[in-house]
Amino acid sequence: MKDDDTHRSAGPFPLTGHIQRLLRRVRAFDRRRPLVWDGLLTTFWVLFAVLDVSSGGWRTVAVDRDVSATLVLCMSVAFSAPLLWRRGHPLAVLVFMAPFSLVNVWTGAVIQAAFLQEIVVFNIALRKPMRTLAWSGAIVLAPLVIGSTHFPDDWNRLFIPHLYAFAFASLVGIVVRTRKEYTEALVDRANRLELERDQQAQLAAAAERTRIAREMHDIIGHNLSVITGLADGGAYAAAKSPERAAQALDAIGTTSRQALAELRRLLGVLREHPDRADRTPQPTLDDIEALLAGVRAAGLPVSLHRHGTPPAVPPTPGRQLTVYRVVQESLTNTLKHTDTEPSLTAEVTLTYRPTELEALITDNGNPHPTAGPPDGTGQGITGMRERASLYDGTLEAGRPATTGWQVRLRLPLEDSPS
Repeated sequence: MKDDDTHRSAGPFPLTGHIQRLLRRVRAFDRRRPLVWDGLLTTFWVLFAVLDVSSGGWRTVAVDRDVSATLVLCMSVAFSAPLLWRRGHPLAVLVFMAPFSLVNVWTGAVIQAAFLQEIVVFNIALRKPMRTLAWSGAIVLAPLVIGSTHFPDDWNRLFIPHLYAFAFASLVGIVVRTRKEYTEALVDRANRLELERDQQAQLAAAAERTRIAREMHDIIGHNLSVITGLADGGAYAAAKSPERAAQALDAIGTTSRQALAELRRLLGVLREHPDRADRTPQPTLDDIEALLAGVRAAGLPVSLHRHGTPPAVPPTPGRQLTVYRVVQESLTNTLKHTDTEPSLTAEVTLTYRPTELEALITDNGNPHPTAGPPDGTGQGITGMRERASLYDGTLEAGRPATTGWQVRLRLPLEDSPS
């Protein structure tokens, strides 16, 4: 007995599940073949009405038992046969039944088939506006009021049961309609949430691809530019100073290993489970000196200047990474020109202000065909602007005068209210 109680409490009753599945199948069949269901329902009520007449059962509730059986049969068919059109034209069906309802009460036959009008009322409450339901009330009750005047002593018996039946059918129709609309609203909301979830997933995937592409561009682009500069310098020094060539090769090896380590870390985050991924910290402002050392080794003289007082609380790691990547990308673009401009130099200036950090990267080179469009719309500039916008920062890139190139990054030290 205990096992049976445990089984029942653990899930829904099997009978309830069978009933729900049966109802779903009936509704599905009705949607596919509505005429079949309408025909079966109409046939059932027509047979019921005819049997009531043939057996004389209507006389048990009749006010006048001497009403013609033929008239009673005609009224019974008039109340039952039009049910075939109750869904498509419910108001017209009620209008058709109204004269027979008046005759039914006026003659005192009071056949039970008259209550079939409430099936039509239920369909009106289920599918039509409320004003149509109000009109149907007038159509159903008006003949009863008129016919009841012929039997004033039986007024309650002739009118009140139909009034209660009309109110019950209307209430059931409204409840079923409300539940149906609520269910449809839930289904629609679920569909919209699913669509929004898919859209958010696509947007998140696109944003992640953009972020990965930006990181790959900064890591690979910078290190390859440094390696290219070191290789060119080593090839030039090989004939005159083998020791300098060996130093260049060592620097190439070091830079290559650093690039591979960063690339493996980035790919490891994508490939492995987050709990097992490498958590090596991203570069910060303290790593800019090492960055500049690699650039100098590649043949680009670059100096670093700091102005202002750093805040007591350092900028967030994301802001520090943004400054680092902007400096890295700017020097990478400058480094690409060292092969044609031996006298090229660069300067990095970090300025701390009360509410923002400014990074200014300048060089003294001439415009170069590979520098991208003069308005700063190249891929590297776009990536830097995207990084700055993540923290409500701004980035300006262009030629400050007739020569050189300048990149100015301004980052708020704290998030803005937006």
